Amino acid sequence: MGVFAKTTETASARKPRRPEQASPVLVAVYIVLFVGATGRSVVQIVRDFGAAPFAYTLSAVAAAVYLLAGIALALAHRSRAWQGIAAAAVGFELAGVLTVGMLSAVHPEYFPADTVWSGFGRGYLYIPFVLPLIGAAYLESRPATRMKPSTT
Repeated sequence: MGVFAKTTETASARKPRRPEQASPVLVAVYIVLFVGATGRSVVQIVRDFGAAPFAYTLSAVAAAVYLLAGIALALAHRSRAWQGIAAAAVGFELAGVLTVGMLSAVHPEYFPADTVWSGFGRGYLYIPFVLPLIGAAYLESRPATRMKPSTT
């Protein structure tokens, strides 16, 4: 048993460790929310933009943030730049969910129509509230990518 443990340990020590990529499930959830928020905002804007332009624009902004966050999280293992973009997108998303969630609870008159982030993402099973926390936890759990200095 000791021989096998040593062999396995030696073999795994020789393998170069690949940078950890974001979970495909995490990225997929971001893309699904992008599609959902895009669909919602397009329908809202085309049907009746004048009824709640701020709320409908927020849904479009949420869609853009979900796309950016999904792409950046998928590529965060490649460079510090993508990690920074992912962190900014996830941070903006969390700030948006908290701000819009709080305002929609305290001042519902500000939002005559729901946005993706209204009620902390109530219309989307609160996934918009939980998702940036998971994205931030992923980013925090990974080591900072060290890039070689550019020669150009």
